[in-house]
Amino acid sequence: MRPSLLSMFLILSSWVYAQQAQTARRFTLDECVNQFDISRIESTKVGYQYWFVGKQFLDGRTLKMSVVAPHEATHAPHKHAEDEFFFVLEGKAEFYLDGKTKTGEPYSSFYCPPHSEHGIRNVGDSVLKYLVIKKYEQR
Repeated sequence: MRPSLLSMFLILSSWVYAQQAQTARRFTLDECVNQFDISRIESTKVGYQYWFVGKQFLDGRTLKMSVVAPHEATHAPHKHAEDEFFFVLEGKAEFYLDGKTKTGEPYSSFYCPPHSEHGIRNVGDSVLKYLVIKKYEQR
């Protein structure tokens, strides 16, 4: 049986909550709940992205949803110092890690270790919708 989106949200929420407990800042319920709002999307060349938890909310930890048109990718495979997680909500993704590929469908996750060459692209005929969990270094 596949986990529901609610289950995944609860897991992600627990992670964010546990991390927040380490900070001294107090949060209101309104600050902690982010309902998707189409008027706040950021358009990309191949779709859009929506930040549920932006870079400035906590200490660089983020939660973003990306939506990618069929047979497109947000960008080419790349490397960076931070690790990153992807979680597919809808569509068919091709995951790329250090020269190898694997296909994933809804409820597939993809971990990208630090400094690995990685990427994700839509190999399906409908939109690809996925979550990205990443911590950006604070400057």
